[in-house]
Amino acid sequence: MLATGPHLDALIEATDRTRRRDDDPVSFVHRYEHPADREVVALIAALLAFGNVKAIRTSIGRALERLGDGPAHAIDTLEPSEIARRLEGFVHRVYRGEDLARVLSGAGRLRREHGSIGEAIVHFAADDSIEIPGALASRARLVRVLAGLGDALRGPPPHRSGLVHLVPDVRRGSACKRLLLYLRWMCRAEDGIDLGLSRFPASELVIPLDTHVHRIARNLDLTRRPDASMKTAVEITEALSRFDANDPVKYDFAICHLGVSRQCPSRKDPERCGSCVVRAVCRHWRARR
Repeated sequence: MLATGPHLDALIEATDRTRRRDDDPVSFVHRYEHPADREVVALIAALLAFGNVKAIRTSIGRALERLGDGPAHAIDTLEPSEIARRLEGFVHRVYRGEDLARVLSGAGRLRREHGSIGEAIVHFAADDSIEIPGALASRARLVRVLAGLGDALRGPPPHRSGLVHLVPDVRRGSACKRLLLYLRWMCRAEDGIDLGLSRFPASELVIPLDTHVHRIARNLDLTRRPDASMKTAVEITEALSRFDANDPVKYDFAICHLGVSRQCPSRKDPERCGSCVVRAVCRHWRARR
């Protein structure tokens, strides 16, 4: 397992970060200079990162256009009814304008009460009055506020299916890929991709698990679990922490885009795998020896 670390480091070095960022939803965030706008745009971009890449980018652009030039100012100052009015008719897959409006109203509440969403994440994690770990509690409470349900970890879940999918309950086993993607963007140090907008420690992040990351993680024996669940995401993160305990999800961008780019096939392919920097530790090629 430890031999895998240098190959993953080489994968990071080999990834064309600028080119990949341009094709990633995070590219929308880097169009804004002010940290307040960045954390709000990141929330929209991460939560809408579901489905076809072209459709995702179109939907993010449409949502931002309706909020105007200052998205943070909009959610800080507009009444929830006005945010909902601006997003009326918005549709992205199972999400409707009312779902996104409710989440943005919750984000505005967090910003008014804590100064920023980044500080709210830290505040929730520091509360030891509940019997689940701070990192998980932070995510669960963040979800409840964004869903407009208050921050106490009790009470009814969201009732609309679109809202449940937009901000899923981390305590129910969902991998919560888009929420964890947002936390990665927010909490990892600024590096041209991630933003460094929260003091929440990168060591407590969990990898955002999608089909690409799951498949490649299985190829690298970071997990053998067949399900794309929170348990699988945690297992992969724990494996990555052996290579960098302070920043285990630093590998996420490179692993994800190795899959998105289709450079990593689902089976042995001598032509496509020939120059892959993680080939030596891939289970398909180890079995060939």
